[in-house]
Amino acid sequence: MTTVGIVTGAGRGMGEACARRLADTVDVLLLVDRDAPSAEAVAADLDSGGGRAHAEPFAADITDRAALAGLAERVAELGTLRSVAHAAGISPTMADWRRIFQVDLIGTALLAEALRPLATAGTAHVYFSSMSPLLMGVDHPDPAVAEALDDPLREDFLDRIREAVGPEVEESNLAYPWAKYGVARFARKEAVRLGPVGARVCSLAPGIIDTPQGRQEAAKHPVMQQLVDATPLGRTGRSEEVADVVAFMLSDGASFLNGVDILVDGGVCAAVRDR
Repeated sequence: MTTVGIVTGAGRGMGEACARRLADTVDVLLLVDRDAPSAEAVAADLDSGGGRAHAEPFAADITDRAALAGLAERVAELGTLRSVAHAAGISPTMADWRRIFQVDLIGTALLAEALRPLATAGTAHVYFSSMSPLLMGVDHPDPAVAEALDDPLREDFLDRIREAVGPEVEESNLAYPWAKYGVARFARKEAVRLGPVGARVCSLAPGIIDTPQGRQEAAKHPVMQQLVDATPLGRTGRSEEVADVVAFMLSDGASFLNGVDILVDGGVCAAVRDR
């Protein structure tokens, strides 16, 4: 049996770190990124390192349903889906509120939809959420917001979420935590859907991690340095530290871990959330 893993956003940052960490856990590792040259470079480097997995780049936009169908077809051609680390996403300074929801939440749902038929006993997924819903206090929504978030593939989803949250959702700094909270909710529901076949789904909420994307956000939002200063460990996280947690969550050692959001933030939420 050929085992297949998928890492999205594999061209850089936490996605790249996950690809490097998971390269010894499957037979073939598909590196999904809309930036084809970046994915190709990571794949070539992994293959030259002599790891177990053959790394194969796969150029795709996570919001492209047809491209994701092609990804599922490729997995089926290769073997059995073993693990999915879905790190692809965008942050507040990178797009407007609609695109943030489209990439971070709708893209997650589209990926899950494409891969759902491939789930089997031992398949495990980890979707990247964020600590931001905890810090922004959006993790206990009213019923109208929850209902809208729970159906991200509806054609009128963006209109429904704007009506439920209000016009303030058009601020990218608020759209982002709502979208990422939606990812964590989606992971819980997908865990229930896939449980009967023996597959697992969790989400992982990174804190402030030293990545190109994280540095871009820090340059625009000085409050991020205040959060770093308040972190009990006194520093930002490293992509490799996040990847180590992802690797455990996807491993057989985590076979009873399912439907939960794991916070990997160095303790910053513990330090500041109740203030």
